[in-house]
Amino acid sequence: MNVVCLDMEGVLVPEIWIAFSQASGIPELKRTTRDEPDYDKLMRWRLGILKEHGLGLREIQATIATIDPLPGAKAFLDELRTLTQVVILSDTFEQFAKPLMEKLNWPTIFCNTLEVAPDGSITGYKMRCAQSKLTTVKALQSMGFDTIAAGDSFNDLGMIQASKAGFLFKSTPQIKADHPELPAYEEFDELLRAIRGAL
Repeated sequence: MNVVCLDMEGVLVPEIWIAFSQASGIPELKRTTRDEPDYDKLMRWRLGILKEHGLGLREIQATIATIDPLPGAKAFLDELRTLTQVVILSDTFEQFAKPLMEKLNWPTIFCNTLEVAPDGSITGYKMRCAQSKLTTVKALQSMGFDTIAAGDSFNDLGMIQASKAGFLFKSTPQIKADHPELPAYEEFDELLRAIRGAL
């Protein structure tokens, strides 16, 4: 039995931090896992910037409310879910993901959680587990599932490489150049065809 594991940001929805960077006028917040392989370092840096500017969860959620899935993402996901089980594996947070999952018709998502003070400031975050995407793929495989994975960033490479079939989707020129062995696609119909072939 197969399970398809998909990244969320950059694959199904726009990057939340890039959208918030634009909304808040803070260009430093454009940095994502496409740019920084060390997620802990990236998040600590982001939280420092939020604190410096007096911004918290409420402001980020206001931006998220304006974000729609990428064109074609919902139809792709709806079609894929008629073919096989799908799990979204994301390093985002429950507090960010919920409104986006509603717009995608509530697919299953495994992600992390933010630690938020009563005043709405984000004081920290709790990762579900170390290397959450790779760890989850290996756990699914230990239960007898074959995994097929797709993502766009450094933190997706582990799950992509560990899967029966793995694909880069809407990735960066640098990641594609560094991993020519991984098929890379830009359009949802191409990715759906590739996943169908792997099934």
